[in-house]
Amino acid sequence: MTEAGARTIPVREGEDFVPEIVLGFLRTAIPDLPPGALRIRQFPTGASNLTYLLEVGGWRGVLRRPPLGPVPPKAHDMVREARFLERLHPVFSLAPRPFAVCEDPSILGAPFHVMEYREGAVIAFGFPDGIEPSSALSRRVGETVVRTLAELHDVNIEEAGLSDLGHPEGFLERQTHGWIGRYEGAKTEEIPEVGPLTAWLARRVPESPPPSIIHNDYHLKNLLFDAGNPSRIVAVLDWEMATIGDPLMDLAISLSYWLEPGDPPALSEFLSTITREPGFPGRRDFAELYARESGRDLGEMAWYLPFAYFKLAVILQQIYARWVRGQTRDPRFEGMGRTVRAIVEHSWSLARSGGGL
Repeated sequence: MTEAGARTIPVREGEDFVPEIVLGFLRTAIPDLPPGALRIRQFPTGASNLTYLLEVGGWRGVLRRPPLGPVPPKAHDMVREARFLERLHPVFSLAPRPFAVCEDPSILGAPFHVMEYREGAVIAFGFPDGIEPSSALSRRVGETVVRTLAELHDVNIEEAGLSDLGHPEGFLERQTHGWIGRYEGAKTEEIPEVGPLTAWLARRVPESPPPSIIHNDYHLKNLLFDAGNPSRIVAVLDWEMATIGDPLMDLAISLSYWLEPGDPPALSEFLSTITREPGFPGRRDFAELYARESGRDLGEMAWYLPFAYFKLAVILQQIYARWVRGQTRDPRFEGMGRTVRAIVEHSWSLARSGGGL
């Protein structure tokens, strides 16, 4: 098994595909692909799109496709993600370079794209083997995460040629009503706090600062670190929801994934727990460092953070609904309904108490 393969698993039952068909596409799309058979393994950690490691000779790539079964309109758009990366990669090197895009659903049953493979470590649940954890290292990791987010938000939209891939005017209004609608479409049971929470969010939408490129799902599970020096990021992954929008929304999403001691226990069932370890900055320190690095005013975070938690709950609810409806058999999702309820309750608690930072 290759070093890359050690972090992958055999392709899960029902999520496989015919290697020869994909190899034929690759040979047409990537002229310098070396000779040899296509070897396929699956990255096991994603809870939404399906991601595979492809190897042909010494070449490696990563294939991303939507989940199986029906998906919400405009969600899991792999073609858009690849087009976004084509423009972003030259000006933000941590965004992987896309190799090929397939819009023909007859090959895999859905459009997909293939991008470059980056060697690195996901540290969401622990440091790489051979790395001795320390408070100083954890602090450097946290600061690198914040500074990388600020660097992304500093990318010039016009120079990147990305201004046509987003609609920043009215961004927060659309986000608010859009995610409320997505929740209703994926609802599987009644959660009493949803009604008052969504009404509170809809009444208090703030005015956005000037727009920037935003990742929209920036957290430790989507970051690859140098295995020998975990304070250095080598790639930012999963750009499906990236757009031009409100940078404070991006910050709030990051904060919603950033656990600290004292958070409700149910949050740790799905979120990374490493940030509760000594040395990692808390959410307030994270936000204050971002404010210094970016120069942005964080005075409205009391709205943004409850909304970010609600958005996270909706994303998990959409996944859970697929499990309830039999569209996925992944056993990780069976108990996700409890996590959704806990996050909604936490979001409503923050809204009532003033934001939580």
